[in-house]
Amino acid sequence: MSRKWLRLATTATLMLVMIIATACGSKGENQATPSTGGEAGTAKAGGSIVIAVQDDPKAINPLYASDRVTLTIDQTLFAPFFNINDGKKSFVLAESLTPSEDHLKYTMKLRSGLTWHDGQKLTADDVVFTFKSILDEKQHSFLRSLFVLDGKPIEVTKVDELTVEFKLPQVTAAFEGALVQVSPIPKHIFEGETDLEKSTKNATPVGSGTYKFKEYRPGEYVTLERFDNYFGGKGNLDTITYRVAKDANASNLALQNGEIQMKMIDTQDFKKLNDSGKFEMLTYPEGRLSYMVYNFNIDVLKKKEVRLAIAYALDKNELIKAAYSSSDFAEPAPSVLTPDTLYHSKDVPTYDYNLDKAKELLNKAGVSGLKLKLAYANSNKAQASMALFAQQKLKEIGIELQLMPMDITAYGNKTLDKNNKDFDLFFNGYIMGSEPDSYKSLFMSDAEYNYSHYVNKDLDALWIKAAVEVDDAKRADLYKQIQHTLADELPVLPIAYTKAIVAVDKKYGGLQEATPKPVVMFENLAKIFLK
Repeated sequence: MSRKWLRLATTATLMLVMIIATACGSKGENQATPSTGGEAGTAKAGGSIVIAVQDDPKAINPLYASDRVTLTIDQTLFAPFFNINDGKKSFVLAESLTPSEDHLKYTMKLRSGLTWHDGQKLTADDVVFTFKSILDEKQHSFLRSLFVLDGKPIEVTKVDELTVEFKLPQVTAAFEGALVQVSPIPKHIFEGETDLEKSTKNATPVGSGTYKFKEYRPGEYVTLERFDNYFGGKGNLDTITYRVAKDANASNLALQNGEIQMKMIDTQDFKKLNDSGKFEMLTYPEGRLSYMVYNFNIDVLKKKEVRLAIAYALDKNELIKAAYSSSDFAEPAPSVLTPDTLYHSKDVPTYDYNLDKAKELLNKAGVSGLKLKLAYANSNKAQASMALFAQQKLKEIGIELQLMPMDITAYGNKTLDKNNKDFDLFFNGYIMGSEPDSYKSLFMSDAEYNYSHYVNKDLDALWIKAAVEVDDAKRADLYKQIQHTLADELPVLPIAYTKAIVAVDKKYGGLQEATPKPVVMFENLAKIFLK
């Protein structure tokens, strides 16, 4: 990946959670495999593409982009300092990042001649402004936690017009993994704004990426046009339009009719679209976990026996078949850390399908005739299938499950409500990248994205200690303890590590050069061309 990802609404989940930072684990693991032959045609300028997205973007500002849609648009609008793919750094806005001998200082040098889309220079002042905004608690950027170590924020200072120095309060192995998640915002646009997230300036964003903002019609589309002065060269297409398409069936029809030319699709739709012969079907591991959340605002779910009973009642292999059609598109998940994440461990408590054990645990908890509400995004086919499967299986252990399909926007807002008691269980998903420190934004007791509202101060201490531990063996052991604790306590039930499927009209080439990428489909849409 290149940047990272945090909490995103997706076609296959509702919230992804950590932004996009490093692209994959072992080399080649994330390579996309088209279902058809090679790409004929030579890259040429001109033309346009319409890409389906599931919802409107939130604030089009990289300091707040945490849903799949906004991240996808921001990927083209805003450039990062650098990307990391297969463990290798490739610089974008920056030309170098140099640590001091004691790793308490990092010096970043920007490329010369960089400009924002409005023609203003992009300099160290913008970088310092960006980080001061992130660190300002009043601005509420989710990125802040990545740059506060043991309660102390990093210091960011300008050295000269193109050079910035980062001073760390303590050594940390996670700094570059955090830095890769940041794209700068323009100081001359946002300086003086009291609330960056709600600023009206986000409605007409000024970025630094390969394409610039042209038009946004809420509920309909966002259109970008080529930024001809991009330092890395012009993109091939004239315009890129992100079309809001909440209904999966309607957007699939639009895809087949040629009204839409690119879309991330559900696994249930793979065969029909692939058999049409109209699309390149790219399938690749997304480093994504699909999971179920237990709401700790509900008293009965604070009982560990009840959470375990539900886990034992759900056969993950059958659940995956119901949700993803085939094990080709997903595999059972033991840990909350995905396989592409450093220190991922399979050596954690698991709960194989056992109805007798489930019933025994409910009896032990003194619970009978339990009625629970399970919420999910009504536009998400995988979640709808999992909900029906869970309803059937939990009935076998005496739990009546009321299903609550919800509009994806309302669903996302409600899952983030710290006082939510409207439903007891819900499905979710995230992509966090290879740096395990990013996961603490989901599981720290006071974390904004702690969807389950699970509180464990001892676990918090492990997250904090692991973030700054530089001894690899000790760091690995800390993350193993974290994974074991979460699997044992079960604030969330990991279900599956899933794959992404992107359908692209065969009229377009340059797909491999554009680099298929988790969350945002492609790393660099500027490489895609109309044949």
